Amino acid sequence: MFFVLDKILSVSDRQTLSRLIKENVRKHAKWYSFSIFAMVTVSLMTACSAWIMRDVMDAMVSKNDFFRIVTVSSTVAAIFLIKGIASFVQNYYLSRAGNSIIAEQQKKIYHRLLQYGMDFYDNNQSSELQVRFIHATQAIRSVLDILITSFVRDLLSLFGLIIVMFMQESTLSLCTLIIGPLCIFGIRILVKKVRRIMEQGMAAIGNIIQVLQETVIGIRVVKSFAMEESMSKRMCHMIKEVENRLNSVSKIESATSPIMETISGLSIAGIILFSGFLMSHQGSSNSGTIMSFITALLMAYEPAKRIARTRIVLEGGMVGVRCMFSILDHPITIKESPGAIDLPAGDGKIVFRDVSFSYKPEHPVLLGINLCFHPGKMTALVGPSGSGKSTIVNLLMRMYDPSSGSIEIDGHNLRDITFSSLRERISYVGQDVFLFSNTVRYNIMVGRSTATEEEMIEVSKFANAHDFIMNLPQGYDTQVGENGSALSGGQKQRIAIARAMLRNGHILLLDEATSALDTHAENLIRQALARLMKGRTTIVIAHRVSTITDADQIVFIENGRVSETGDQKHLLQQKSDGLYKKMYVSQVIENLS
Repeated sequence: MFFVLDKILSVSDRQTLSRLIKENVRKHAKWYSFSIFAMVTVSLMTACSAWIMRDVMDAMVSKNDFFRIVTVSSTVAAIFLIKGIASFVQNYYLSRAGNSIIAEQQKKIYHRLLQYGMDFYDNNQSSELQVRFIHATQAIRSVLDILITSFVRDLLSLFGLIIVMFMQESTLSLCTLIIGPLCIFGIRILVKKVRRIMEQGMAAIGNIIQVLQETVIGIRVVKSFAMEESMSKRMCHMIKEVENRLNSVSKIESATSPIMETISGLSIAGIILFSGFLMSHQGSSNSGTIMSFITALLMAYEPAKRIARTRIVLEGGMVGVRCMFSILDHPITIKESPGAIDLPAGDGKIVFRDVSFSYKPEHPVLLGINLCFHPGKMTALVGPSGSGKSTIVNLLMRMYDPSSGSIEIDGHNLRDITFSSLRERISYVGQDVFLFSNTVRYNIMVGRSTATEEEMIEVSKFANAHDFIMNLPQGYDTQVGENGSALSGGQKQRIAIARAMLRNGHILLLDEATSALDTHAENLIRQALARLMKGRTTIVIAHRVSTITDADQIVFIENGRVSETGDQKHLLQQKSDGLYKKMYVSQVIENLS
């Protein structure tokens, strides 16, 4: 088998295939052993079914030998019975091993996805990851099935039938050896086109999933702007592209048939013609041998054809395998250090020391940030969009690591702290709320799964969420739909606030957490947040100056640098050209107009 693979696969593909076998086949050696044993049995029975044709022919032409006919008939029945049972065992255990491998690889990929930092998701579309998660893992099973069936069942069947042919008619059998090389030469011409088309096909499927996601998630925007026709055209274009790719692959795969059929058909026809000539001259005494030879020859055609097509079919699967390994082999940029410790109990003092960061090397986002967030104090980050406010929060949660400088909590560098202990200390409410497709209860309890029913209800009341939750069809057990589609924006945000309250983190991060609430609800939430902030280090990303009048410290970020710091009174007393003062006056005038 490996000799054949050396001839039909590139060095990189052989290395990929070797890794695939080492990481998967060995774990399921028991099931694959059962399947391979059954394949060997099928191959033997296939050879026997060709061999027995000599006895069938001889028995049919013999006179007054009914017992011989019964014996031959019983043998034929036994051969096909054994072959049928072996085929079942072969297919069952091959499928069982394949399904197990798919499940294991999907678990492995999902675990890996959870380990990646945000930079990985910034550079990979969710639709592309879905295609790799589903289709690439399916390709593993396809590749392994092809290898085992082609190089065990089909190859053994072919060898067995060739042996039968040589044992019956060695001279004629030598003539058949010219068929294989001719067919393989024809197939090699088509192989080079498959990889490029399959890779483009995978990308096109990813585009379909992306358009579908955008349609479902943004259906309100689609309908509001009457985009149905344009989205339909876009989807039709994507589907047509996939259809064309699949048709191209089908065309190449189908092209193997006329090559095989023409070369093999002419060769077999010539051999049969010559066999008939021998029978007519040698008489019926040799008819059984000739019949057995022709049967073996015809039966050898199908496994030979499947083996010849293996390279093309295998190439399609290898595209998926390479995609899967590209996910598993992507470097993890945000890692726990080997000696990471749990964050010890402390006051929650946060210090940024000369922190710089860029999502892309040529576009710095933060430049030499030096900040101190004091325990029990509220710090508001303000500034124009894209100035780096959210990046500061992301760095604090260690979604990314700084390009230079360090971030410390109570004197401990974030790089020396375990992820779990860091994030257990943080309660976060973002402006864009994400809810899981589950119950209200589940989405609140995400904050702390060990919380009691009473604690969950208490924080829901503090977040002004309990009343509307109780009015839902099943109360806390109501399904919220995909990303909370069954709830309003304000309801989703109040659930997110309840979740953060239940988390009870020592550090509180708020990204304009009251922006989607009406005035009455906002006042209630502010009161609850004021209680929650006591004794906690609170960082607020503010878009409205009216929400940060009580901030102990306001930090104005512009172009990735700290431009101004101080409380509101101090900043408003500055000269008229103060950045925060300009922003404050602008929003006050806007609210009055």
